[in-house]
Amino acid sequence: MNAPIPTGPVPRHIAVIMDGNGRWAARRKRPRAIGHRAGARTVNLCIDFCLERGVGALTLFAFSSENWGRPDEEVGALMKLFLGALDREVGELHRRGVRLRFIGERSRFSDGIRGRMAAAETLTAGNTRLTLAVAASYGGRQDIASAARSLAEDVAAGRLRPDQIDEAALGARVALADLPEPDLFIRTGGDLRVSNFLLWQLAYTELWFTETLWPEFGAQELEQALQVYASRERRFGLTGEQIATAQDAPGEGHP
Repeated sequence: MNAPIPTGPVPRHIAVIMDGNGRWAARRKRPRAIGHRAGARTVNLCIDFCLERGVGALTLFAFSSENWGRPDEEVGALMKLFLGALDREVGELHRRGVRLRFIGERSRFSDGIRGRMAAAETLTAGNTRLTLAVAASYGGRQDIASAARSLAEDVAAGRLRPDQIDEAALGARVALADLPEPDLFIRTGGDLRVSNFLLWQLAYTELWFTETLWPEFGAQELEQALQVYASRERRFGLTGEQIATAQDAPGEGHP
């Protein structure tokens, strides 16, 4: 049965930490790789949900820069799963109007995976129904440091003055700068932290956590998250009265 369509505002951009694959497998006395395969099915469900609800962007934390320190067997299984997903899913995503992009340190991946990433981005570049951003070998601190280094290089080359560096200048250099910042952050698996994910971009994002493990996460939990999001007043440092006045003004939308 399809989840009922929630009333209230729909997030333009949802960011998700997909946690709990390993614990899901352990509870069934199965290898962690089985949990990761089960979690891949939930990814497709989330894409379906976002397309149905009109969410414009979905960012998934697939593999952190710290995850390279996991056992070689698990990293190898994840890379195999990632490669298989790129081979199987990209054509269908393209057919459904999904734009696929990747953020993170690509240099750590094999040539085969990097080539498939680039090919998927090229194929789907013109799609507009949903932007699916996959954070792979990604870290939020690394993202900010890379943006700062880019600005420093421009200063050193004389293309930019130090007094021109402000929040807007730095924000334009971090990952996903061309997308709205996430309105809603979801983390499955019960941990209550953002784990170095989109640290700059999550500054005013509504956070929602669930004990549900990622392979068991579904439309019911997504709808619950959207209902909680719709119930919150997002003030962005202003008062509730100021926000209400701005929303009542003609042509005003998200701050």
